Amino acid sequence: MSKILFLTTSHSYNDDRIFYHQAKELESQGYKVKICSLYADFQGMIDGIEVEAYGILDHSIKEKHKKLQEVCDHFQPDCIICSEPLTVVAAKKIKREKKISIIYDITEWYPSMRMVEKYPSYLKPFHAVKFFLIQLYAGYLSTHFIFGENTKKFPLAYVFPFKKSILLPYFPDDRYIHPHIKKLEPDKITLCYTGQMSKEKGIGNFFEAIACLRQKRPQLQVEILLIGGTRTEKDTFYFSNLLNQYNWDNIRIEKAASFETFTQAYASADICFDLRELNYENDHCLPIKIFYYAASGKPVIYTNLKATREHVDVSKFGFLVNPVDSEAIADIIWQYINTPELYDKHAQNAREEYEKKYNWGIIRDIFVDFVTKTLH
Repeated sequence: MSKILFLTTSHSYNDDRIFYHQAKELESQGYKVKICSLYADFQGMIDGIEVEAYGILDHSIKEKHKKLQEVCDHFQPDCIICSEPLTVVAAKKIKREKKISIIYDITEWYPSMRMVEKYPSYLKPFHAVKFFLIQLYAGYLSTHFIFGENTKKFPLAYVFPFKKSILLPYFPDDRYIHPHIKKLEPDKITLCYTGQMSKEKGIGNFFEAIACLRQKRPQLQVEILLIGGTRTEKDTFYFSNLLNQYNWDNIRIEKAASFETFTQAYASADICFDLRELNYENDHCLPIKIFYYAASGKPVIYTNLKATREHVDVSKFGFLVNPVDSEAIADIIWQYINTPELYDKHAQNAREEYEKKYNWGIIRDIFVDFVTKTLH
């Protein structure tokens, strides 16, 4: 029985892509699978998958590197699937000793803006270049690549064009989907935002669009469903100010749902939103919840990002917008209310598009075959 080890620093051991899709799929195919994460503490077995996780994300790079190496040495995997450059570097020793494959699963834009934001402005370019070179080094050490989306193929797919790779999107497994296609009620709408309550992720744009809608259509009953929370003090301050500024009735705030219950958490929503800011990094990062909203039968209003345009035909079940154009967003919401047949069409299309194009069943064999071939 071949042994597959997942290494990650910044993702939880029960991350939806790593645990619920990739690891579970490999375990079901007869592989012995282990996940090592440095995000939170847990040691044990979950659904036949061994987990060895430690909450040392804020520890030194040297300490994290040592822990990852220890796990590799103890488990003696036949293949390692890595999620970040540090995990690739930590796998270098056992790769050399056992001549095993290292698959680098690139799902994050690297280096991200949050990696350099703590440095003074005059040092940001230096650190950005440093992190970029680390990414290239990880690409050099890796034997294979998995790209979560086309827009994240740069630079590794171009610097190392002869290394084998696949594109593996973030499609949901139907077992975790709770479809709930709704009919609009007259003069009432429930608008939903999930995730991180931060300026960059667009919670402010969401509130501004609703304010514009309420001003234009004061007779409309607007229900607001927020699922998630803040991560930093800066985000908490920003979000609190928004709630004070828009002190409306009918705002419901729920804590982040578990992965298994996520699609149930927003079942009451009529329209789901992602109005993150337009910038270079966001433009190359696909907001993956769009596949879950589609699977649930929810029309969407999303920021018009390059990554979204490339990977999803949103016109079938929603609209791409300028996130700061509150007037246009309010008009789209009203268009759904005023034309219920358009809403019904988009809701049905969302589920149909998921079934035809955007579900895990379409790509699971591609993933398993790719991993299997790296073992030979």
